[in-house]
Amino acid sequence: MPMLTDGPRAEATAMPKRLDSLTSLRFFAAFAVFAHHFTGLGGQTGFGRAPAIFPFSGIGGHGVTFFFVLSGFLMMWVFKPREHPFVFYWRRIGRIWPVHLVVLPAAVYAFSIAAGKDIDWPSVISSVFLVQTWFPNVTPTLPGNPVTWTLSVELLFYALFPLIAPVAARMRTRRLALTAAAGLTAMWAVNWIADANLEPAMARWVMRHPLVYLPEFMLGMTLALAVKRGWRLPLRPIVPIAGLLLYVYVYYQQRWPYSDLVAHQLEFTIRPTVAVLAALIMLAFVQREIAGHRGVLNHRLLVMLGLWSYSFYLIHHTISRLATYEWGRMPSSNAVLFTMIGMAVVTNVICWGLFTWVEEPAEKWWREHTPKRWLNRGGETGGRALPPAPRTASAAASASDPDPDPDRRAPARAPA
Repeated sequence: MPMLTDGPRAEATAMPKRLDSLTSLRFFAAFAVFAHHFTGLGGQTGFGRAPAIFPFSGIGGHGVTFFFVLSGFLMMWVFKPREHPFVFYWRRIGRIWPVHLVVLPAAVYAFSIAAGKDIDWPSVISSVFLVQTWFPNVTPTLPGNPVTWTLSVELLFYALFPLIAPVAARMRTRRLALTAAAGLTAMWAVNWIADANLEPAMARWVMRHPLVYLPEFMLGMTLALAVKRGWRLPLRPIVPIAGLLLYVYVYYQQRWPYSDLVAHQLEFTIRPTVAVLAALIMLAFVQREIAGHRGVLNHRLLVMLGLWSYSFYLIHHTISRLATYEWGRMPSSNAVLFTMIGMAVVTNVICWGLFTWVEEPAEKWWREHTPKRWLNRGGETGGRALPPAPRTASAAASASDPDPDPDRRAPARAPA
């Protein structure tokens, strides 16, 4: 069934609440961001450059797009209409802030103190509360822990989700798809207009503003609702993965005879394009998992790496920067790949400790201290009942699950 239908279709089998393949994919997206920071953007950036993967590793910076789409998908996948909005907000705080606060001092040391740069404390404080991307004059552009700019974007998604999810659940699938497509088109237009009319620093701020990334989140929500309503697309994972590899080659192949117009449009459309490719990759693996197929992404090791990937994402850039200060940049050589893999292994060991002794226990404690006035007498998350929305029996079963945390089932947060 290649087209989206106007309404949901009944599903014969219940939807799985745990999607291990998405958890594993999360690790690969985080590793792509790590590779991007490790190899740098050119010149004397990054810890070392391997010609075998550079400049193609630059696409890793757009691994954050996968996380934004995944956030929308997972939140909508386990959406509970009766959940009190404050319970949702409470759990998100317990999910993202503890390890963020633990890692932040090391990042401030690496990117400010060890770098011999003055610390702009208002900017650092804005990064503590994850609102740094809302202000155009923070110093530096990515203060505190630079990678947490994506958490600032996620914060907007969290704030809006309890408000827009009930509306999206009532909308027909086709209208949702058209809305998502319009949003991605607007994203392209904003990038183009900002680049053409604003000073470079202001244009970069506009392009990184949380509102600009909202269409990617909406795309994930739309995909989740479509799949829950029974929409399927005959699609093997190798097809969108190959499409992504081909796109990366075309985008970064410097010998390709681009005209200025084509080169600029590639730049303006890269985010929406990667978002669509990420959604197709997710769709292909989710469909396989729903059908009961298990593959390499269901392997326990990859799932665990996916669970640790939030901590990996938060700390990898700091470790790479400190290593650069300690040993200097490595000469450009494919031998750098072995160093990159070694650093990734060491970083994952650290992240296992962060996950085991910080992230998971802090979240558990925070969850157990959810204010009781936001819970119903049965201990479930409460709130006002919503009017009936078009939903399948399996989707209803998913929404009634007592504790389907999207971040724990198949974590969704952030990179870059």
